[in-house]
Amino acid sequence: MLILNIFPKLVTTVRFYPLKYAVCRMSSAAVNVKFHYGLTTSDPDTHPVLIVGQATHLNTLTWQDVRCKLEPRVTEEVWQRGLTVVSGGDSCELWPRGASLAALPARRSRHAAPSRGHALSKIVKNGQRGNVSEEFVVLVCRKQDVLASAVAIARAVPQYSARTDSAPLGSAPAPPERRDLTVEIVLVADEKREGESDEEEMGVVDSVLQERSLSDGEVRTLQRLADMTRLAARITDTPANIMNVDNIIEEAFAVAKSLNIAEPTVIRGEELLARGMGGLYGVGRAAAQPPALVCLSYRAPGASQSVAWVGKGIVYDTGGLSIKARSSMVGMKGDCGGAAGALGAFAAFVAEQPNINIHCVLCLAENAVGPNATRPDDIHRLYSGRTVEINNTDAEGRLVLSDGVVYAQRDLKADIIVDIATLTGAQGTATGKYHAAIVSNCGRLEHRCVVAGLRCGELAHPLPYAPELHFPEFTSVVADMKNSVADRNNAQPSCAGLFVLSHLGFDFRGGWLHIDMAAPAHSGERATGYGVALLNVLFGAHSSSRLLRALAPPAQ
Repeated sequence: MLILNIFPKLVTTVRFYPLKYAVCRMSSAAVNVKFHYGLTTSDPDTHPVLIVGQATHLNTLTWQDVRCKLEPRVTEEVWQRGLTVVSGGDSCELWPRGASLAALPARRSRHAAPSRGHALSKIVKNGQRGNVSEEFVVLVCRKQDVLASAVAIARAVPQYSARTDSAPLGSAPAPPERRDLTVEIVLVADEKREGESDEEEMGVVDSVLQERSLSDGEVRTLQRLADMTRLAARITDTPANIMNVDNIIEEAFAVAKSLNIAEPTVIRGEELLARGMGGLYGVGRAAAQPPALVCLSYRAPGASQSVAWVGKGIVYDTGGLSIKARSSMVGMKGDCGGAAGALGAFAAFVAEQPNINIHCVLCLAENAVGPNATRPDDIHRLYSGRTVEINNTDAEGRLVLSDGVVYAQRDLKADIIVDIATLTGAQGTATGKYHAAIVSNCGRLEHRCVVAGLRCGELAHPLPYAPELHFPEFTSVVADMKNSVADRNNAQPSCAGLFVLSHLGFDFRGGWLHIDMAAPAHSGERATGYGVALLNVLFGAHSSSRLLRALAPPAQ
C-alpha cells in the first residue's frame, strides 16, 4: 500500500506495511453491509473511505465527483496524484488511515469474471479499518459488473465470529459493538477496457446493463443477494456444535417465515427409512441428531414450470468408518456449503416473486462414527429403488443428493433439477479454487451456467458428460452400483455427478445440472456463500427483478 502524505507544496510517496495483528484483531461479526446508489458527504477522518475500481474507470471520475467523500482532508492535487500512482492490484492512501484508492487488476482472461470479484474481495477485506462505527466503500464499475461486485464485497465481510474481548494478547482496542460498512456505487460507461480479452464469452449485453443509473428496486436486489450470500457463508462457517441439523432446520423455517410462505416439509429419522430414502438415512443414522430432508416451496400463480435446487447439507463429515485423516478432517464443518447456498439463493430469489414454482431441498445429516454407522460392504436401497453397495463411507454426499433429486422429480414434479454440493476433493484438482465443476445432461443448460457464472462472479466450468465412458466405474457384482469409483484417475468429479443422475435415470427428460463447488465454497478458512448469486442469475429470466432479468443468460 502507498501513502500520499501532504506537506506544504509537497506530495511524497512512501511504502507502508500495515500491522498484521491489527487486521487479525478485527471482528466482522457485527458488521452491517449497506448498499446505496450515489455518493453522500462524509469526512474521511471520522468515516474512512476506500475508493475502488478498474484504473480506467477511476480515471473517468473528476474531482467534483468525489470531493464529497474526501474533503476537507484530501485536496484535488492529492487525488490526481493518487490516480497517477496507483496501479492494477495496488492501493494508496490519500489520507492516513482515512482515505484510500485501489485499482483492480487490468488484465482478464476469458475464463475469469469481468468484475474481478476475487481481487475486489481481497482489497475490501484488507482495507477495512474496523475501529470506527461507520466506514465507506465507493465502488466504481459498469452496471453489468455491479451485482458481481456487490456480492464480492459482501463475502469480504463474514458474519460468524466467536472471538471475545478477553482473548490473550488482546491489547488492541476492541472494535465497536456494531459497525456499518456502506457501499456507495458510481456507475461508468460500458466500454472496452485495457487488457480485456476479445473473447468475453458473456453473450449479448442487455440494454438495461448499459445504463448509468440504478433504480431503488435494483439496489434492493443487490442488498438481498449480498445479505443472503452472507447468510450462506455464516451457516457454512459456523461449527457443527452450534450449526447442527436442528439449527439448519431452524434457519429454513426462519427463511420461510420471512418470505411469508408455507412452513417447510420435514422428513426425518425413521420416516426417511420408511419412505425409502436409504441413502440419506444411512449416512446420518449414527449421529446424535437424526438426518432430515427439508423442502421449502414457492408456487407462483399460474406457473407452468417447476425448478428444484437440491443442496448437500452434511453438517460435519468425519468420513464415517472410512474415516478421514487428521489433517483432512479439519474444516469439514463446511460440508454443508451446498445446502447453505441453496437456502440463501431460494430466500433471495423468492423475494423477487418469480413466475415459476421454485423448491429448495436440503439433504441434512452428520456423517458420524458410531455403533449404527454405515459399514463398507453395506447395501442401501435409495429412494430411486436402486441398490448401492458401499465401498467408501466418505463418499456420502452423492448418497444424500441422490435421494434429494429423486424427491424433487417424484414428489415435486420438477422440470429442472440443480444439485449443488461440496462433493469431491478432486473438483479442486479438475477446475481449481475459483471455478465450480459442472456436469449436465443438457448442453444449453451447461452453457447458460457458465455464462451466469461470468456475469455474477461465481465461476463455473464444465466437465465431460459421458455416462457410457464413466459410469462403469461404479460396477458392483452384488448391487446395482457401488458408491465410489474403481479408478480415481478416470474423471472422478464427473463420475460423482453421474452417480446422482443415475438415480433420476440417464433417460431423464428434464434438465439436470450438477454443481460441485467444493473448492470455491471457501476462500482460505472462510466460507464464500457460493451459489446464491449463481442460481439467481442462472434463473433470473423468471424473476421480477429488472437487474436479474437483464443479467440472466439468454435462452439458446
